[in-house]
Amino acid sequence: MTRALLIPLAALAVLLPGCGLGGGDDDGGGSGSGGRETTRVEVIHDEGGASANGFNPQSIYESESPGVVTVVSAFQGTDLGSLGQEEGGESGVGSGFVLNGDGEIATNAHVVTTGEVPDLEEAKQVFVEFADGNQVEAEVLGYDPEADVALLKVDPDGLTLRPLPLGESSKVKVGEPVAAIGSPFNERQSLSIGVVSAVDRSIAGLTAFQISGAIQTDAAINPGNSGGPLVDRDGKVIGINQQIKSSSGGGEGVGFAVPIDVAKRSLEQLHESGDVKYSYLGVETVDIYPQLRERFDLPVGEGAWIQGVSDDGPAAAAGLRGGGSQTLFQIRPYRDGGDVITSIDGRPVRDPDDLSLAVAQIDPGKTVKVEAWRDGDKREFTVKLGERPLSGPAIAG
Repeated sequence: MTRALLIPLAALAVLLPGCGLGGGDDDGGGSGSGGRETTRVEVIHDEGGASANGFNPQSIYESESPGVVTVVSAFQGTDLGSLGQEEGGESGVGSGFVLNGDGEIATNAHVVTTGEVPDLEEAKQVFVEFADGNQVEAEVLGYDPEADVALLKVDPDGLTLRPLPLGESSKVKVGEPVAAIGSPFNERQSLSIGVVSAVDRSIAGLTAFQISGAIQTDAAINPGNSGGPLVDRDGKVIGINQQIKSSSGGGEGVGFAVPIDVAKRSLEQLHESGDVKYSYLGVETVDIYPQLRERFDLPVGEGAWIQGVSDDGPAAAAGLRGGGSQTLFQIRPYRDGGDVITSIDGRPVRDPDDLSLAVAQIDPGKTVKVEAWRDGDKREFTVKLGERPLSGPAIAG
């Protein structure tokens, strides 16, 4: 049984090294063979989505939709003749977008896999349908269940490819206009618009660990939008549409996208080796807010307050300490006495999401300096980061 291609959450009840991701000046693909026409790569450099009022959905659609594709996955036991004919999340239909003139395409890992980690099963066949109607078989170069990102490749020979430019999700602000393009309910090349409702959300991936830095939007996102781009006013991809929060299974104005800054690292490693590795600190942390700081006499007003430390994790080995006795405060239990992390590898940590994002961007095995407060004093710990397991306790970082 295939997984719903846009994970519903129950409510109430790159311009990268070596692969040219993100639409560079590559004129594409070289000469064809066997008499086929040469690949055509369309690279648009102007700010196509901008207008007098700063946001032009029609221009965005005309500029970017040629680079958005429909991804059809066939799993064991699937009737190929019925693929894409059903409406809904089990139809085997998702979305994706072109990265470069070599025929590489980004989508979600859950679009091309089924099952549960660590026993994910890759689709037996994957097909990509372009905006101009061309349909070709794609190879899955690799998938990353941690970030829910997959990298596909098609033979570019004879195709017209429109790579989408990649933006920077770290610069996205709440209230900015955005557009989502994809195949909701198998309705190809559909556009929806909205705003960034929130940033720095933590959302579920395919493993026990959360995806940090996610973008929340009220642009309509539904089953079938999975893997498609969320673009800003300039038509740059700032996220990969991944899931909705819904009580009905349909889009209710609460959609989430994997931040493109996270996806870039994933896509680069998938291009290079077909596999992605993440670091692991081994701590469970909570936000600090004014009343919490006052109640527990915390030394700082921002940071990631450690509640628990994984016994065999890198943090424990370096001497970082979690909380001890448990106290109920404002309906939630807290463990007093844990360290408060305020920076890692020179990067400020204002909250647990900052910590998770920082750790996710550092390669396993690297030794980093962690600044933390304990008993009113600032201390520095030297931590050798481990490799994050695919499954296990859901301890962040």
